[in-house]
Amino acid sequence: MSFLLLTAWIVVDFTVDQPADHRQFDAREVARLEADMWRSYYDRRPAKLFFQLADVMRSQYGAPFWRSFAIAYRAGKAAFVFKDGRNRAEYKKVLPQLEQYFGYLNNLSKTPFDVQKAARIELEWWIVRRERNRHPPAEWERLLAEEAGLLYHLPAEGFQPYAKYRTEAMLYRDARNAHMEESDWLHVRQLLDQSWTAFHQAVQ
Repeated sequence: MSFLLLTAWIVVDFTVDQPADHRQFDAREVARLEADMWRSYYDRRPAKLFFQLADVMRSQYGAPFWRSFAIAYRAGKAAFVFKDGRNRAEYKKVLPQLEQYFGYLNNLSKTPFDVQKAARIELEWWIVRRERNRHPPAEWERLLAEEAGLLYHLPAEGFQPYAKYRTEAMLYRDARNAHMEESDWLHVRQLLDQSWTAFHQAVQ
């Protein structure tokens, strides 16, 4: 009986959508979780990143329990496949994972969006950040703001403060790379806190 109940729970979890208002989230908690996820990514700790991703999906974006792990798997796999890529052809291998990730988010959101376009923009800003010698930070900011505007059907210009602070956090981490200390991670979290606070204000 317990097996049947578990099976039914999983089936309902993946088939019954209860869209949430993704404008409502705890900006400071998202910033904390993102800083932790960055750290797991750069320390090459995929298992830890997986559970952190699932946590943010449940606590901030209304994902059901089992589905949160499927979302985390898609996002985490995309991140680590991309991390080992060396050129655009290899980077593009993550696009199906990103499309599935955004597809899950779209099903959970009260504000539908273009899933394929969101996945393409996400991948593009990953690429321009990797190829930062050819793409200035202003381009990172533009793509971040464009993606946010797409997800919420709002002008990209309103997300410029969010994009600016998030880009500053990336630049700060990249400048220190393998020499990041606790105080550095604290500074990254503070910048992300400013970023997500600005994002929250933009969608209200």
